[in-house]
Amino acid sequence: MKFKEKLVVITGMSGAGKTVAVQAFEDIGYFCVDNMPPSLIPKFIELVHSSGKIHKIALVMDLRSQVFHNEIVDTLFDLAKPNNNFHVIFLDASNDVLVSRYKEKRRSHPMDRQGRILDGIVKERKLLNNIKGFAQEVVNTSSMSPNQLRKAIQKQFNNENSNIMDIQIMSFGFKYGLPVDADLVMDVRFLPNPYYDNKLRYLTGLDQPVYDYVFKQPDTEVFYHKLYDLISYLVPRYKKEGKPSLTIAIGCTGGQHRSVAIVEKLASNLSNEFKSIHVSHRDLSKSERTVDNK
Repeated sequence: MKFKEKLVVITGMSGAGKTVAVQAFEDIGYFCVDNMPPSLIPKFIELVHSSGKIHKIALVMDLRSQVFHNEIVDTLFDLAKPNNNFHVIFLDASNDVLVSRYKEKRRSHPMDRQGRILDGIVKERKLLNNIKGFAQEVVNTSSMSPNQLRKAIQKQFNNENSNIMDIQIMSFGFKYGLPVDADLVMDVRFLPNPYYDNKLRYLTGLDQPVYDYVFKQPDTEVFYHKLYDLISYLVPRYKKEGKPSLTIAIGCTGGQHRSVAIVEKLASNLSNEFKSIHVSHRDLSKSERTVDNK
């Protein structure tokens, strides 16, 4: 089986962190598939190659279905051919840690659902011995938190983007509800409202007269500097804790004037400090003519 795409196989002991690992790969742009039957992998790689749109793949292969054990070994042997961009990560942990994790989640072990958890762990470890031999890297997660495992994967497999955090900045109108995906929400309804100026009412924060009106207010200047300092302080600390993205939502009454102007300036200034900035104005298309600004 020949391929040019970057392929990572995540395998190892149940409870050792495969779910966290595959989520970490998703966060850095890998196309991830969990528990695909080994017999389907050649066809899957063929489809990926023909599409030309997917260049990084992470597959989880484990023993949740024992009948595929021999197929997994054969598939790994086939994938590990010279010139294939292929990497196997084997996640492991001590027996006592694995038992503790299963008890904490109140789950039975897939290798022995009717018996003791430890019996299932011992059985799985024995079956995985030959699969472990394919691994370029064995990671013992016994003393690692989920966040530490996530950061270790991102550091190793995302070196080219390790200093980039995706920052989404959006404006919105409180009258249309809070954005459900916002990490930080700022309310700028305390600022003077351009709506009450008949010349500005039907313009938006994208128009220079509204933008100038918002930023000539003394309170805007004080607030904006404090906001910028806060975001600049928080972003590297969120990233240090393994957060791949940050959504900042700034709201005014209708999402037409004040929030739009501040989002535009904030995005412009932050782009000088951070690389991945995305702007959206959620409610800009909604007519301000119907907004009750009382």
